[in-house]
Amino acid sequence: MSNHDERNYSPWQSYYGPNLGYVQEQYERFLTEPDAVEATVRELFERFGAPPAVSIGAAANTAKPSEQQAASSAAPGPIDSNMLKKVVAAHQLMLNIRRYGHLAADIDPLGFSPAADTKLLEPETFGLTQADLASIPASLIWDNAPASISNGWEAISRLREIYTRSAAYEFTHIHDENERNWLNKQAESGSFPAPLSARERSALLERLLEVEYFENFLHRTFVGQKRFSIEGVDMLVPVLDEIVRAVAHDGANNILMGMAHRGRLNVLTHVLGKPYEKIFSEFHHAPNKELIPSEGSMGLNYGWTGDVKYHLGADRAIKEGETIRANLTLANNPSHLEFVNPVVEGFTRAAQEDRSKPGMPKQDSSKAVTICVHGDAAFIGEGIVAETLNFNKLQGYHNGGTLHIIANNRLGFTTNSIDSRSTHYASDLAKGFDIPIVHVNADEPEACLAAVRLACEYRLRYNKGFVIDLIGYRRFGHNEMDDPEVTQPLMYTKVRNHPTVSTLYSEQLKSAKAISEEQVEELRQRTNGKLQAAYDAMKAKEGEPKLRGEQRKSELPSGEEARTAVPLETLREINLELLNRPEGFTEYTKLQRILQRRASALNDGEKVDWAHAESLAFATILADGTPIRLSGQDSERGTFAHRHIMLNDNATAAKFSPLHMLPQAKASFAVHNSPLSETAVLGFEYGYNVFAPETFVIWEAQYGDFANVAQVIFDQFISAGRAKWSQKSGITILLPHGYEGQGPEHSSARLERFLQLSADNNWTVANLTSSAQYFHLLRKQAASLGTEQVRPLVLMAPKSLIRNPRVASHGAEFSEGSFKPVLPQFSLTESKDQKDKVKRLLLCTGKVAIDVEEALASSNAEDFEWLRVARVEQLYPFAHAEIERIVKQFDKLEEIVWVQEEPQNMGSWSFMEPRLRALAPKKAAVRYVGRPDRSSTASGHQEVHAAEQKWIISTALNGKPVETSLIRG
Repeated sequence: MSNHDERNYSPWQSYYGPNLGYVQEQYERFLTEPDAVEATVRELFERFGAPPAVSIGAAANTAKPSEQQAASSAAPGPIDSNMLKKVVAAHQLMLNIRRYGHLAADIDPLGFSPAADTKLLEPETFGLTQADLASIPASLIWDNAPASISNGWEAISRLREIYTRSAAYEFTHIHDENERNWLNKQAESGSFPAPLSARERSALLERLLEVEYFENFLHRTFVGQKRFSIEGVDMLVPVLDEIVRAVAHDGANNILMGMAHRGRLNVLTHVLGKPYEKIFSEFHHAPNKELIPSEGSMGLNYGWTGDVKYHLGADRAIKEGETIRANLTLANNPSHLEFVNPVVEGFTRAAQEDRSKPGMPKQDSSKAVTICVHGDAAFIGEGIVAETLNFNKLQGYHNGGTLHIIANNRLGFTTNSIDSRSTHYASDLAKGFDIPIVHVNADEPEACLAAVRLACEYRLRYNKGFVIDLIGYRRFGHNEMDDPEVTQPLMYTKVRNHPTVSTLYSEQLKSAKAISEEQVEELRQRTNGKLQAAYDAMKAKEGEPKLRGEQRKSELPSGEEARTAVPLETLREINLELLNRPEGFTEYTKLQRILQRRASALNDGEKVDWAHAESLAFATILADGTPIRLSGQDSERGTFAHRHIMLNDNATAAKFSPLHMLPQAKASFAVHNSPLSETAVLGFEYGYNVFAPETFVIWEAQYGDFANVAQVIFDQFISAGRAKWSQKSGITILLPHGYEGQGPEHSSARLERFLQLSADNNWTVANLTSSAQYFHLLRKQAASLGTEQVRPLVLMAPKSLIRNPRVASHGAEFSEGSFKPVLPQFSLTESKDQKDKVKRLLLCTGKVAIDVEEALASSNAEDFEWLRVARVEQLYPFAHAEIERIVKQFDKLEEIVWVQEEPQNMGSWSFMEPRLRALAPKKAAVRYVGRPDRSSTASGHQEVHAAEQKWIISTALNGKPVETSLIRG
C-alpha cells in the first residue's frame, strides 16, 4: 500500500453498530492495559489511532458503513462507555425479538395457547428505558430500519409489532447468514400483511365463502357421511391457490401435491377442479357410514376394488388462455396419511429430470414443485416425515425445496397437543433440517397469503423448502359423526361460538369500506346457487354407479412375451466397453483384478456370475433406450461387495460408472446410495416410477428383512395401488434372502408376506437360481414398462449364491431363450421307463434348490432314479401350467414334496400347498420338508443352522416316503 493510500485508508470503515461498540470497548482497554488487547487489534490502534466515537450527535452514529470512512478519519470525540453498553443491550433486545417474538404472536384463533413469558422481549430485562432507546440512533440497532424510523424506541416498537402479529417467524435456526438476513429483511420490509387489491380481496372472500358453503351443503344434504371437513382451516384452499399461481408463474411445469384427509374434498373441488356434481354423485351412491363406522371400509369401485372418496387423487391442467402453463397433480393417499410425502417427492424428482441421454439424468429443479399438506399431530409424530425431510439436500433425492403446509387444528383424532408432542410447535422437527418456518393465524387471510408469497420467493431464490404452520381449529369432531365435546369440552364451547373466517373477513372488509353488505350477500347467493344447481344436475342423471377403470383380469397377463435374449456378439462388444476406464483413472488394484476377469466370461467354457449378468442386463436395457434408476443403502458397491457399478478413483475418490460412458447407451443411468431409510426411500422410488413409467426403477434392501420397515409402502401402494386407484407401477424390488446361518435378522426377506399380498395379478414374486434367469427377468421387466402388462417385481435376491459357481451361466444362455417360471432339473424327453421309476417330485425355490443340487451332485445318480427336482423360479403369478405339465410326466408319482429353508409358517409353503394339492394326481400326496412353525425366522447359532439345513436336505433325498417333515426339538 502506498503512503497516499494508507493516509486515506481506515480499518474502522467495516465496523458499525454493536461491532463498532465492541471495537471502542477494546480501545478503552488498550488505553489503560495495552497487553490485555489481542496483538492484531493492538497493532491497529497503534497504527491508525482511535476508532470513531459513539456520540449521539456524531456523524458516525447514523452513517451507513459505506459512509463511515470520512467520519473515521476525523479526530475522535469523547468515548461514552455507558452509551456503548446501551447500544449493545439494545441490539441484543432486537435479536431477542427476532428470535423469540413468535412466542408472543397472535397466532391462535381460539386463544388456547399458553401465555408466553415475554420478559426476553422487554427493554427492562436489558436495563433499558424508553428514554435510553430514544437516545440511540435506529441504525445502530436495526440494520433494516426504514427511513421513517429515527431512534431506538421507534425501532424496537416496530420490530415488536412485526414479530408478534398474526404471523410468527422462526428463522434464527437457519445456518446460512445470507439466507437468514434475506428472510429477516422480507419479514421486516413493511409489506406484511400482503397488500391486496380490491379485486383480490373480493376474490379471496368469494373463495372463502365457496369453501365454507361447500362444507355446509355436504353437511345438511348427506347427513352422517364422512367428509373430514376443512372447517377451521378454511384458508388452506386460498393458500394452495396462491402457491399454485405463484409457482406456475415462476415456470414450474408440474406441481405435485400430497395431503391427508382433512379438507381433501374441498381441495379436490376448488383447487383441482373436480366438479361439484361428481363429488355429490359419490356421496349420493355411497352407503350410510353410520352403518359402516370403520374408516375406509367401503367405497365406490374405481379400478378393481376402488377406494373411499377422501383417498382419491386428481389432475388438473392450469391454463392461461389456450396455453397450458402447468399440470397440478394430487396424489392418491391411503389412511397412512403422511406416507404419501416421499411418493410425491419422487413424482417431483422424476418430473425434473431429463433421462433421454446417456450418463446421469440432468435435473432442473425449476421444472416441478412439491407441496405437502400435513396434519399437526402427524407432522411431529410420524417418523416418515423426518425421513422425508432428510431428502432436503441429498444428491439422489433433493428437488429444489418442498413447500410444507401444516393444517394445524391443534388435535390429533381426539388427542390434545400436550399428549401428542414434546415440542413447543408441531413444526419444530423442521428446524433440524435448516427449513424456515412461519406460523400464521388461519383467521387472518391476508397474513396467510403473505406467508405463501414469502415461502415461494424463498424457494425460488434458494432452492430450499419452507414450512407454513397454518394454525386454526376443527369445527367438528375427527369425522362428522364424532362428538368432540366428550374429549375437548372447553375447546368446543369456544368453537361453537366462534365466527367462521369468511364472516370475520367480510366484516373486516366492510369496516374498511372495501365491500358492501349487498356485495357480500350477492356472493353468498351466487355460491349457494352453484352448489344447488350442481346437486340438481346430479339428481337428474341419477342411476346406478358404474365401475370405472380396469376390470378384473385373469391371473396371468396376456400378450406376446418380450424377446429378452441378446446376440452373443452384441454382448461381447458391450462387455468389453464395460471394462473401459477414463484416461487417468486409478482403479483399486484388487478390484481391477476381479473385474478384469469378466473380459473372457462370455467365451466358450466360461460362465457369467450374478453381478456380471446384472451389469450386462443394465447395459442392454440402456442400449434399448430405457433409462434406469437404482437406489439402496449400498447400491453403488452392493451390500456383498459384488456389484461395483460405480467405481471410485483410488487417488482422487472421483466417481465413475462404466454405464455412463457406454457407446451403445441411449438413455440415462442413475445409481444412488440412499440414506439409512427404507420407508421414505421406497416411497420415493415408487413415486418416481409412477410419474416416469418409462423408467426402470429399482430399489434394493441392504438385507431383505429390512423391507419390514417399509411395510406400509408395500401394503398400501405397491401391492394395491393398481387395484385401488388404477395406478400402474413397474418398480423392481431386490430383497437379499437366504439361510446361511446369519441369524434371525439376516436370513429372511419375509417372502410369505409378499405372497399373502399376491392377488389379481398385482405383481411378480420370484426367487431365482441362475444368473441367466436374472438377466432375462430384468430385461422382461424393462420391456413391460409403459404397457398394460406392467407390474411391480419383487425379487428374492441371493447372498451366498452371488458367487456360487452353480448359479453362474454360460454365454449361450443369455443369447438364447427367455425367462422360465419353472426350471425342471431333468429332461422332459425321458423314456416312459425312466419316468415310471419316479415316485417323488421335489419342488423348491431359491437357495435351497442349489443345496439340493449340490447334495445330488455328490451322490450316485443311479441311486436317485426315483426322484426328480424342479425349481420354481416364479412363485406368483403361480405357474400352474408349467408345474402341471411336469407333474403329468410321471404316472407313478406318489409324492409331491415342497422343500424350503424357512419355518413352515413362513416362506412359500402356505401359498403353495393349496395350489399344489389342486393339481396333484389323486394318488399323490403333497408334503412339506423344512423347519417347523417358529416365531423367529432363524436360529442365531451357526451349528444349529448347519444341522437343520443338513436334516432338510437329507430328508428330502431320503428314499423312504416322507412321514415326518419337521425338525424336532
